[in-house]
Amino acid sequence: MHKAGFVNIVGNPNVGKSTLMNQLVGERISIATFKAQTTRHRIMGIVNTPDMQIVFSDTPGVLKPNYKLQESMLAFSESALQDADVLLYVTDVVENPEKNMDFLEKVQHMQIPVILLINKIDELEHAEARGKRAEHLTPQQSLAALVEQWHTLLPNAEILPISAKNKFGVDMLLKRIQELLPESPAFFDKDQLTDKPARFFVSEIIREKILLYYDKEIPYSVEVRVERFKETDKRIHINAIIYVERDSQKGIIIGHQGIALKKVSTEARKALEKFFQKTVFLETFVKVDKDWRSSQRELDSFGYNPE
Repeated sequence: MHKAGFVNIVGNPNVGKSTLMNQLVGERISIATFKAQTTRHRIMGIVNTPDMQIVFSDTPGVLKPNYKLQESMLAFSESALQDADVLLYVTDVVENPEKNMDFLEKVQHMQIPVILLINKIDELEHAEARGKRAEHLTPQQSLAALVEQWHTLLPNAEILPISAKNKFGVDMLLKRIQELLPESPAFFDKDQLTDKPARFFVSEIIREKILLYYDKEIPYSVEVRVERFKETDKRIHINAIIYVERDSQKGIIIGHQGIALKKVSTEARKALEKFFQKTVFLETFVKVDKDWRSSQRELDSFGYNPE
């Protein structure tokens, strides 16, 4: 008997979906930073054993879109409701359970197994200190109240408290997923780790470094395209273009005498060498593509097409 299925991870921004995905897959597939809206695409990570294949999908955080890029991101999240065998809905100990109720109502009507994951339970005491929970409740009582609140909102869901960062509850979750998977042959080759090509991970790793090293709107106005990816047995040569929307943003990305861009490129190269286990030669360039986030043609060219 062989089991296989699609396990899709959804939830609001910044609740730890990408961290959970990476823990479940055992590889660093998705960007995981402290900033919201880090994940823009739907990214698959595949776990294989001789008698099982789990195809996990990380998705962008659910939000009300303000421009076409965010519309595409929401479409990726909603598409994950259509083809899941098991749905993982991720929340945390501080967010309002009734946030984005439109999306939550779609989850309420799903006929497949839904597992509600209350993430970041290691932060319960800090949440108390920030006044996010009633002061007279202990962390355990706060968690119990959250569980009850979510049970009311998603009465058919199983509820598991976890800490994805500390891997608490992740093994229990994985075991439960294995029990819920349907009998099926594998959907992908057993040696395949993801559905994304190497160039995708190059652009994501560069974008991650930009998210970490620049403030405010800059990271959200950036997209990366890999123009050249030439691989040999021992090394990889990469040319990548960083697109921004304004000339002023281009100046910020490059920095005085190119210092800022050099720093980002160096950190990205180190991460790429670790990812590919090869020597990497990386060249980065910065170009202006005005309002690319609002152009459907440009978004399609960057791969933001859920269909």
